[in-house]
Amino acid sequence: MKRLLNTLYITSTDRYLSLDGENVVVLSGKEEIGRVPLHNLEGIVTFGYTGASPALMGACAQRNISLIFLSGSGKFLARVSGGVRGNVTLRKEQYRLSEDKEESIQIARNFITGKVFNCRWILERATRDYPLRLDVEKLKQKSTFMAESLTKIRKCDDAGSLLGLEGEAASIYFSVFDDMILQQKDAFCFQGRNKRPPLDNVNAMLSFTYTLLAGMCASALETVGLDPYVGFFHTDRPGRISLALDLMEELRGVMADRFVLTMINKRILDGSCFFQKENGAVVMTDEARKTFLSHWQNKKKEVIKHPFINEKVEWGVVPHVQAMLLARYIRGDLDEYPPFLWK
Repeated sequence: MKRLLNTLYITSTDRYLSLDGENVVVLSGKEEIGRVPLHNLEGIVTFGYTGASPALMGACAQRNISLIFLSGSGKFLARVSGGVRGNVTLRKEQYRLSEDKEESIQIARNFITGKVFNCRWILERATRDYPLRLDVEKLKQKSTFMAESLTKIRKCDDAGSLLGLEGEAASIYFSVFDDMILQQKDAFCFQGRNKRPPLDNVNAMLSFTYTLLAGMCASALETVGLDPYVGFFHTDRPGRISLALDLMEELRGVMADRFVLTMINKRILDGSCFFQKENGAVVMTDEARKTFLSHWQNKKKEVIKHPFINEKVEWGVVPHVQAMLLARYIRGDLDEYPPFLWK
């Protein structure tokens, strides 16, 4: 149970929520493990299928407190809403900003700033942690290039130019991704990013993890009332969760890429966990996918200190914090959207 920015997060999947007077009560079985006054809350987000009492649902609807149900893996399930919701105003402003090129580029620029900053620090941390096993000078050169890219990104005021800068920085980052694979090089050799379909074991893991992360970001945006299909960096396309892909950019490296490297370097998966389909696509076996998802769930429970709100949060809650910050910026409560900057 964690309260962030006036939103209560219930991350354990076996908790039941009920109402006692003016308080939301969190139960584990019949044991009360916490309670929070309703007047302190703007929203409640619960992971899992245990549920909430009808009395609490009614109280939240009456007080205009959003009550969001997510699956244990973080997939959006449902939202309890009252007669009047502020989401309409928020989404109308989101749509207005998305149609304004100058406004859109400001938000998109911060998403990409977060992405390049975090990827750069993945390289920096690798040189710090494994100085005897890596070509430190090579990685430092790539890091310097990305630092220079950040300066250009912060000044960029054109969508096409921003896309070019992002692509260039991503190419530089992935050019040394194979260097950070320190174990099982025979089974996990990375020669570049490929997708639709992934053609090797590393890309199969990256694509799968990106899919999981995109789903988390889409759920987080739904939770705060934003439309995950209307983005600022990724253009609108039927069926594409453009804003979720925007939000995911700054989290790709720190949540997905580092997780894949851990799975390889700690030998949690090996070459026998993959097979190639007739069309050349490489996929994980069912057993490997179960192992992968189990470790992914554990990764989401690890606690870090969020660099902007300066509070301890689980990795799995980070997309929700970023979605809340984005909603606050769109409402006008923040002067600028603060990307997640990891070190």
